[in-house]
Amino acid sequence: MFKKILVANRSEIAVRVIRACKELGIRSVAVHSEVDKDALHVRLADEHLCIGPADPALSYRNIPNILSAAEITACDAIHPGYGFLAEDAHFAEVCESIGIKFIGPTSESIGTMGDKAKARDIMIRQGLPVLPGSEGEITSEQEAAAVAAKIGYPVIIKASAGGGGRGMRVVNKEDELAHAFEAARAEANAAFGNQSVYVERYFLEPRHIEVQILADERGRTIYLGERDCSVQRRYQKLIEETPSPAVDDRLRRELGRVAVEAAQAVRYRNAGTVEFLLDKEHRFYFMEMNTRIQVEHPITEEVTGIDLVKEQIRIAAGLPLSWKQQDVKMIGHSIECRINAECPDTFQPCAGRITRCHPPGGPGVRVDSAIEPGSEITPHYDSLIAKLIVHGMTREEALARMRRALDECVVEGIKTTIPLHRRILDDPDFQKGRFSTSFLERFSSPPPTS
Repeated sequence: MFKKILVANRSEIAVRVIRACKELGIRSVAVHSEVDKDALHVRLADEHLCIGPADPALSYRNIPNILSAAEITACDAIHPGYGFLAEDAHFAEVCESIGIKFIGPTSESIGTMGDKAKARDIMIRQGLPVLPGSEGEITSEQEAAAVAAKIGYPVIIKASAGGGGRGMRVVNKEDELAHAFEAARAEANAAFGNQSVYVERYFLEPRHIEVQILADERGRTIYLGERDCSVQRRYQKLIEETPSPAVDDRLRRELGRVAVEAAQAVRYRNAGTVEFLLDKEHRFYFMEMNTRIQVEHPITEEVTGIDLVKEQIRIAAGLPLSWKQQDVKMIGHSIECRINAECPDTFQPCAGRITRCHPPGGPGVRVDSAIEPGSEITPHYDSLIAKLIVHGMTREEALARMRRALDECVVEGIKTTIPLHRRILDDPDFQKGRFSTSFLERFSSPPPTS
């Protein structure tokens, strides 16, 4: 087992990894930017180092500084969390070359699955269900038009190196294609330094279903059920739950089988998530694979009792999976609300100082966060400030528990998305599990005032 792990991240995910290290008896090292010097993850770690100014490019994405910090503190492994360098194949490759264990998949797997067009081609060759679309990268508007004509409108143009909804454009008809093609390429180049795109059929009102997998260094791979991530705005998830109200036992087994096959096709190791679209006829299609721990991993932990971060560390240390597929049981229902520092009506980020906060508690309630009274929310980083997770024996109990927890949750000094979460949970369709990726459109304007 590792003796010391450097956590190459910040905020709640850094706190989450540090806590796992403590429970495993491993020393942890926090890195931080100048504005994060008083952050909770810095105080919880056994050691800490400043790696640069607030700008992530000069600190949390600064590979030389992070590797220097690992060398200075004699770390034998690095956990990247999610975001920043978590899916950077070059960073993983450098770690491999200098003998520091990257807690995640190999650089080869990250590079392969990080290229969405390449990953799509691999799944097609494996005979797995894939959305109708282009074979590999599209380099011209004419190619895009030919693919769209073949598969039918609407289509979606996606960045091959994409993520987080960037470099994506929906095209409803032919005369929109030229502008969307150029806009997607430009945004992809600005966001990822790679302008390559591909084209897929765009389904109206699908569900976004993802399957959590774990794979050890011996190649044994298991799946841990699905998460429904359909409540999202501009491809950014807002609420996740497991199990999905739309997935029965038979479909769950089939999703799991395909997810495992997808992982094994690229000799995947560690934790990963295979993402699917589920249409109205309950047919599912591979979209992509995220080669890291997900923001929403806690709900899987709640229903399975499996600590995913500890398993990540154990796998990276060369230990076999602690669980066999037949041992994995999903008990009850779990929901996560992402609490963002944003205006709940306009979604504009809200920076400022938290003057007062009180996390909810009681049975079945978990809060993953790094905020406290006095915390400064800066414009330099992602707006996520807390994840509110509940678990109940039924979906109805989990919904009631989430309403109670949201009512208890206090964050003052900044605006948050808590009021929006309350409105969503009061929606009759959401309560009945009737929603799709377009569900949040009905909440795009402020609620009427009485």
